[in-house]
Amino acid sequence: MRSRQRMFAAVMRLLLKCLRLGRRRRFKLVRQAEQLWHYGHLCLRSLLYNSFTNGDVVLDSLFEPVYWLVDHVTRWFGVVFVALVIGLTSSIVAIVYICLLPLILQTYTPAWICWHLAYGHWNLIMIVFHYYMAITTSPGHPPQTKDDLTGVSVCRKCIAPKPARTHHCSICNRCVLKMDHHCPWLNNCVGHYNHRYFFSFCLFMTMGCIYCSISGWEMFRDAYAAIERMKLLEKERQQVAANQTYYQTPPPTFSFRQRAFHKSIVYLWVLCSSVALALGALTLWHAALITRGETSIERHINKKERQRLQKKGKVFKNPYSYGSWDNWKVFLGVDTPRHWLTRVLLPSPHLPHGTGLSWDLPPCVTEQRSPLLAI
Repeated sequence: MRSRQRMFAAVMRLLLKCLRLGRRRRFKLVRQAEQLWHYGHLCLRSLLYNSFTNGDVVLDSLFEPVYWLVDHVTRWFGVVFVALVIGLTSSIVAIVYICLLPLILQTYTPAWICWHLAYGHWNLIMIVFHYYMAITTSPGHPPQTKDDLTGVSVCRKCIAPKPARTHHCSICNRCVLKMDHHCPWLNNCVGHYNHRYFFSFCLFMTMGCIYCSISGWEMFRDAYAAIERMKLLEKERQQVAANQTYYQTPPPTFSFRQRAFHKSIVYLWVLCSSVALALGALTLWHAALITRGETSIERHINKKERQRLQKKGKVFKNPYSYGSWDNWKVFLGVDTPRHWLTRVLLPSPHLPHGTGLSWDLPPCVTEQRSPLLAI
């Protein structure tokens, strides 16, 4: 009996020793895994460490596939976007001529008829002219040789001279003078030579949409009520047809012309109101940039430069800003008072100030600039 107890005790002691060894081995494996993890993390940081790396660089690297996809999709779908703009604008013009204009001629006074005819056609001419010029005018590109250019850098992507305010467009794969952005609705870059056409198109298109929304508000309410009445009568007609007796007659139905008329009015008002809100916000944004003498790209550059100088106790001033009023005169090309009529309120293909290669003081600027910090 005692021998069995001794044997059982020996087996239990051996089992406990094995368990202790297994626990120690597990602790040893965990320590080795932690050491390998810290060693690998240190190696990775030593290989990828860069003192200039920050959150913006990491985000740009992560979104690089998205940028590549957007660039290629925008390049191929630019023609589709232009066709969409032309198609939607043409549909609105057709509805105005077919549906609205006859009602205006029948119900309005002669004074209001003259106002609508004059303003509507002037606005339409300005929209068509500036959109055509924006999509057909080259934004301007720097020369490939550096013979006549002084103090310019070299583009890293196209290995060509890069004057001040010039940036490389990844969609067009070329450098653009005073580049603002690449607009898919124009299938073209917005730069030095077509920036005014782009902004004028946005402005007059917004004005035209607001004009159509305000003028067609009452008609939109009547058309919407008529469409709801159509749905109700159609529902009643189906119920009567299902339970028809010899003394019941179905309610009258609307003709195809009436349905098309009311739906066209609703389509016109909804589309014009939506475009007025979206395009109006974009127009106000670009108007603020023009007031400050900046482009969309320069806004981000100037913001970072302003923050950098602010940390050093200095004040940043935009070297391409001449003051709010003079910035608008330079942008619109207004040299004399009569140019507000001939170059702003009427279609004008005049060129902007300068060549986009150098930025001398325009003649329309009233005051000289003080020495400013360069970007």
